[in-house]
Amino acid sequence: MIKVTRFDGVEMYLNAHLIETVEETPDTVIKLTSGRKYLVKDSMEEVVNKVINYRKEISFPLLDSTERV
Repeated sequence: MIKVTRFDGVEMYLNAHLIETVEETPDTVIKLTSGRKYLVKDSMEEVVNKVINYRKEISFPLLDSTERV
C-alpha cells in the first residue's frame, strides 16, 4: 500500500498493485484497475517513486533502508 493525499487533505492508502495509470492533467489522477479514479496532491513522479519503493520493500523486506538502491 502507498500513502497519498487527496485534495481535501485526507491521507489514504492505495493498493499499489491495482494502479493502472497515473496522469498529470495538471492535477495527478490515479486510475485503478477497478476503474475508480483518485485525484491527489502528490505529483506523478512522487506516486511512481512510492510504488517503486513499496515494491522494493516487499521484494527485499530484510534490507536496511540505507542499503536500498
